[in-house]
Amino acid sequence: MNRESSYFLFARPSFWAGIAALLDFGNTLSVYNESPTPRQADYFAMKSDWVAVGNDIRYAIERVDQDRAVRSRHSGQEAQSR
Repeated sequence: MNRESSYFLFARPSFWAGIAALLDFGNTLSVYNESPTPRQADYFAMKSDWVAVGNDIRYAIERVDQDRAVRSRHSGQEAQSR
C-alpha cells in the first residue's frame, strides 16, 4: 500500500537542509508553506486530513481481507486433513 505523509504545512527539506537544521540553533531555517487566504489554508489542511483518514480506512480494509483469506485457507486445510 502506498501511504503518503502529509507535507502540506511544512516544506519538504532536502538532505542538506536536514543537515543544516542540526546546526541551526536559532531556528532560522524553518520554512512553512503559505496560502493566500486563511480559508484556502483550512481547505488544504482539511483535504489533507481526510485523505489521510481515507488511506487509513483503505489500509484497514486490506488487512481485514488478508486476515479473512488466511483464516479461510486454514479452515480449508483442516477440513482436508480430517
